Amino acid sequence: MKGKNMMNDNKLIRLKRDLQCEGAITKYYKDTVQLPNGKTAIYDFVGHNGAAAAVAVLDDGRLLMVSQYRNALDRFTLEIPAGGLNPDEPTIKAAAREVEEETGYACGKIEPLITIRTTVAFCNEKIDIYLATELKKGSQHLDEDEFVNVKAYTLEELEKMIYDGVIEDSKTIAAILAYKNKYIR
Repeated sequence: MKGKNMMNDNKLIRLKRDLQCEGAITKYYKDTVQLPNGKTAIYDFVGHNGAAAAVAVLDDGRLLMVSQYRNALDRFTLEIPAGGLNPDEPTIKAAAREVEEETGYACGKIEPLITIRTTVAFCNEKIDIYLATELKKGSQHLDEDEFVNVKAYTLEELEKMIYDGVIEDSKTIAAILAYKNKYIR
């Protein structure tokens, strides 16, 4: 039932969407919505262009992770390689590009793993996550505002960090656990 409206009897109608603010990667709107009872409600909506990410697995089974500063949390976080999409860029190409830019490894093979919606209550961000294997060492190609440290971890180390609260990033948690469930049994 992927992408289907689960409550067809309760129709909501968006009456208008007003742009409030436009940032570098998001647009913030106020939506006016007519509810099934005829009343209206105002909802916040954050429009996002989407992103792509990858679980990058070395030949020895360790996963490449990136540590980078995240302004929203005012600290460094440990994540899988990921980034926004360029205009009209397929997510599979974006994921491979991000792995190479952030980790310095080129993907020999890349395949779909999972798709997530990060915060469905107010944002339409969609992240297609891939499995990247047959990695070839090269060099990082970071944006001028990126400062990324790369380190390889075992699946067991990463799983412990998830349950210990060290890794809190939703795309990273979903990706690691999906990889474990789908490929490591």
